[in-house]
Amino acid sequence: MKTIKTIALGLIAGMCGALLVDRFTKKKESEEFVQQPIVEESPTPQISTVSYPSKVPNENFVEASEKSTGSVVFIQTLSEIEYRTGGWMDWFFEPRSSQRVGSGSGVVFSNDGYIVTNNHVIMDADEITVIAGKKSFQAELIGRDPSTDLAVVKINSGELPVIEKGDSEQVKVGEWVLAVGNPFNLTSTVTAGIVSAKGRNINILRDKFPIESFIQTDAAINPGNSGGALVNSAGKLIGINTAILSRTGSYAGYGFAIPVNIVKKVFNDLVKYGEVQKAFTGADFIDIDSELASRIGIEDLDGVLITEVKDGSAADKAGLRKRDVIRKVSGKQINNKANLEELIAKSYPGDKLNMLVERDNEMLNKELILTNRDGTTSIIKRDIYFAEDLEATFESVSKVERDLLGINSGVKVIDYKINGFFAGLGIPKGFIITRINNKEIDKPEELAKILENIRGRFDVIGIDERGRKVYFPFRR
Repeated sequence: MKTIKTIALGLIAGMCGALLVDRFTKKKESEEFVQQPIVEESPTPQISTVSYPSKVPNENFVEASEKSTGSVVFIQTLSEIEYRTGGWMDWFFEPRSSQRVGSGSGVVFSNDGYIVTNNHVIMDADEITVIAGKKSFQAELIGRDPSTDLAVVKINSGELPVIEKGDSEQVKVGEWVLAVGNPFNLTSTVTAGIVSAKGRNINILRDKFPIESFIQTDAAINPGNSGGALVNSAGKLIGINTAILSRTGSYAGYGFAIPVNIVKKVFNDLVKYGEVQKAFTGADFIDIDSELASRIGIEDLDGVLITEVKDGSAADKAGLRKRDVIRKVSGKQINNKANLEELIAKSYPGDKLNMLVERDNEMLNKELILTNRDGTTSIIKRDIYFAEDLEATFESVSKVERDLLGINSGVKVIDYKINGFFAGLGIPKGFIITRINNKEIDKPEELAKILENIRGRFDVIGIDERGRKVYFPFRR
């Protein structure tokens, strides 16, 4: 009997030992499988195939990070938001207000305290704070450009390291890059990836004259990276991070940066003139696909098709016509609309563009002289008018914008004090006032004089930022 018990206990112990060894071995094998950096065959569909080049420039990542992180700052904004019901109660009760806090990144661009960031980072901000390391600085808004989503702020400090600028024209698809910024309020964060495309147009800029020719990268970019730096392996700035392609609001594979060559021009113009010296052709363009090429009878899909030429514009004076195909500009091959927009964005009014144009299967050379928003070649300085009694700021509407909207005159609302008279009208910033009752409005001074003296019932008529005709009825 004792012998049988001993054998039984031995068998049970052996089986338990075998089971433990088997479980331990399988667990160890599973952990080793997860730790593999390259997965060629995965039983789980959630794990995707990853491959890496044989040589990754780790030493350059360290050098590039050290050179660039000190030049990327954290930006915090504070905005006063006013709430209105839009009904009859607004006549009897003061509007409610609350504060909104935002954040993003910025890049130190010069040794006298000028910093570049995104327009959407500082838009509508009443206070802008720049944080570098453990130091905080109150920043002044120098200027902004919604068409490129760029803005410039300034702090009273020259001690922050200035980033070294590269040349975005020399950037190659496939080269390694680093995204430097402050995602999710995590300061001085660096992520690595490659340039996955150039000249991307993703239609995200809500401006009447958007300029989109983004550098696309798979370096992780998240909320808070906006306004940060995209640098190459030498630590040189090649772009300002501005957008991600995501359905969740967080990084999902692709980010987009404004090329540094565009950033340089916008920065110089805002600091020197207070406004970007935009160049216009007076023509509209679209990309060419196979269907369009077949319809207009061409084979080469490179270039852009002219869809409209405005009378009296630079394109009209150059002899360009609707249905012309622009193949080259100043010797550079034009592959798509983004290429052309980037080239124009780096130009100034008065610059000459030598265009190679295809018309009815014939190649023609045309010389186009770019103009400013008023149709001339002179430098434009922004003329802002502050109406003291209204506590609001206005600006005349340019000829280019009037032509686009199909209006003869207009005054744009730029800003107003939250408790001032004009704020009480509820007319939003960016709204273009074209008429008050039956009177056309052409100059800001004229608008201010009418509103300061008007009595009784009156209608303010104009165009909102979406191009719709809107009117506001009032009684004073």
